[in-house]
Amino acid sequence: MTNRAQYSPGPATGAQVQKGATRWTLILVRELRHSPAIVWEALTDPMHLREWAPFEADGNLGTVGAKVNLTWIGTGNVVETSVTRAEPPRVLEFAEIRWELEPLGHGTRLTLWHTIPPRFIAWGTAGWHICFDVLDRLLAGHPIGRIGGPDTMHLEGWQRLVAEYANQFGVELPKWSPPPAKPS
Repeated sequence: MTNRAQYSPGPATGAQVQKGATRWTLILVRELRHSPAIVWEALTDPMHLREWAPFEADGNLGTVGAKVNLTWIGTGNVVETSVTRAEPPRVLEFAEIRWELEPLGHGTRLTLWHTIPPRFIAWGTAGWHICFDVLDRLLAGHPIGRIGGPDTMHLEGWQRLVAEYANQFGVELPKWSPPPAKPS
């Protein structure tokens, strides 16, 4: 595993929001150096998800109708969901999440849509930004380990990234203190 202490998230890029009355939809785009088939496996296979995603899945997400429990890291929140759309390796939908994968040269343009309450949009975007970084490193063979849940708020660069997204979306910074960092 590559030293996580060397990781710091880059600037806030590739994100926009569609604003509804009570819920906003984050749209986050990232170009990855890996084929759609490889990215698809990372999005659907529980073993891969455990390495980068902000949730654990108790089953494979690659089949329409699959019933899966998602446990959000650090919160203990469990969401029972069904996969509503799975078109390998192009489109995946479950819960309030939609993924689109487009071939891009030898890689993939990965687009995430995730419906998030407006007061959490900057946090959610920063969290997914970091998850995408972890995913890219994992698929390149340089894993740094999952960074998710409240522990993310102790990461060097977290506050800066949240502030950049809050500014970009025209929202106030969330007012909440993270729990104490877990001992290493």
